[in-house]
Amino acid sequence: MGFARACSVALVGVEGVVVEVQADLEPGVAAFTLVGLPDKSLVESRDRVRAAVVNSGAEWPQKKLTVGLSPASVPKSGSGFDLAVACSVLGAAERIDPAMIADVVMIGELGLDGRVRPVRGVLPAVLAAAEAGYEQVVVPEQTAGEAALVPGVSVLGVRSLRQLIAVLCDEPVPEEPVGGQGRPDAMLAGLVIPGTGLGTGLAPAAGRGDGHLPDLADVAGQPRPRQALEVAAAGGHHLLFSGPPGAGKTMLAERLSSVLPPLTRQESLEVTAVHSVAGLLPPGEPLVSRAPYCAPHHSATMQSLVGGGNGMPRPGAVSLAHRGVLFLDEAPEFSGKALDALRQPLESGHVVVARAAGVVRLPARFLLVLAANPCPCGRHSLSGAGCECPPSVVRRYQARLSGPLLDRVDLRVEVEPVDRADLLGHGGRGESTAVVAARVRDARARAAERLAGTPWATNSEVPGHELRTRLLAAPGALAAAERDLERGILTARGLDRVLRVAWTVADLRGADRPDASDVAVALELRTGIQRGVPMGTVQR
Repeated sequence: MGFARACSVALVGVEGVVVEVQADLEPGVAAFTLVGLPDKSLVESRDRVRAAVVNSGAEWPQKKLTVGLSPASVPKSGSGFDLAVACSVLGAAERIDPAMIADVVMIGELGLDGRVRPVRGVLPAVLAAAEAGYEQVVVPEQTAGEAALVPGVSVLGVRSLRQLIAVLCDEPVPEEPVGGQGRPDAMLAGLVIPGTGLGTGLAPAAGRGDGHLPDLADVAGQPRPRQALEVAAAGGHHLLFSGPPGAGKTMLAERLSSVLPPLTRQESLEVTAVHSVAGLLPPGEPLVSRAPYCAPHHSATMQSLVGGGNGMPRPGAVSLAHRGVLFLDEAPEFSGKALDALRQPLESGHVVVARAAGVVRLPARFLLVLAANPCPCGRHSLSGAGCECPPSVVRRYQARLSGPLLDRVDLRVEVEPVDRADLLGHGGRGESTAVVAARVRDARARAAERLAGTPWATNSEVPGHELRTRLLAAPGALAAAERDLERGILTARGLDRVLRVAWTVADLRGADRPDASDVAVALELRTGIQRGVPMGTVQR
């Protein structure tokens, strides 16, 4: 009887569980049994592994073979277990020393010719292995850079099963030809889900291929919406743009991700892990360093927004926009069920998806930007534009954005049509993205210094209790906000959000704490009621 074990990782959402792959050989009729709650693609690994072992020059054991995946209670899916299954079988057959593979985590799909193909989710899998105490990982050569992002782990990238056998047996490593010269590497196809190429809206202007990013200087006029965009980026506040078609709502939203500060190392790992599982990580770019941007179509279902799918839930748009921007253009056209599903992640920064196959917790700390027309035809707010929508239709259209959802949106700004002088450039170009991004970085640095030693990093995350007890505004600064609370213009949650925005406005102008003018700016940006505040209050 022969026995050997290796390790691999099962992904549950974006979290990994280390799985022990055990192979047992016994005398009897030659058979291959795979147990441990595998899915269809994993059951098919029996034929892939057998062909890969034989075509790699090793002998397949003609005995009764049982391969167990432990813990058996965890659902296992995908083809990433092939490499561990093959090595455990070879270890049980004594082609490989079982002690050499007992504490090695192996991730990769095997082709019938023995080549090791890359799979999605390598980064979260290696992170899970490192947290479990494993120090050696074997991955496909194409994903070795992604796996190397995890500190304290020795990564071996292999091109074929032959190479791995030679390394484990201390034999000369054979050279493997690199296929696909002069054309795209077909081996990378396993990293991308079909239909998630260019045009998915994960990065503005990503399809241009020249590295160009939209610039705020391209936006004509719109001083108040630009100010709201800067405040949203500096404090992580959710934003609603409402106005007629063609006023520039989408242009402004597309430029928000460029204004946000670069991701920290920890944030980059979080975002990269989600994109790796979703099959959206660009080949050759193992680490996402910029804030992501996701703009789903208004026909998106609730499952595509918050996560779901057959079997174990997969990340949705809110997770793909983690640490970045989620832009919902034509927001009233989204289904009410899908929009109201955003309430919980807006508050908690994560989403819990429960399905029959299991419960998954997915990260979802994003900056929400909504864009809405005032009515179905879009001309309701324009004088003399000929809007023919009945008042009942206008009310019903505007009510598609529910009160509880809008109460979680800190900034609500009316985007007016651009006049001729601004459109033709007579008023001069506005500030560029670089200038605004520099102010945003300075404001975030002040907030981070003030919130050092707390679990919060931006003003939008600070609980209302802290704002009312420890982080106090200047004396008398909240008088106007308190009057709006008594009149019913603000809710208790709305007052807390006004305080958070006021702190952000104070950070942008370099003040130690917000005063009455900062609170007035925050109230105007939330309620839309003019407070007589100068336009440049947030600028130094």
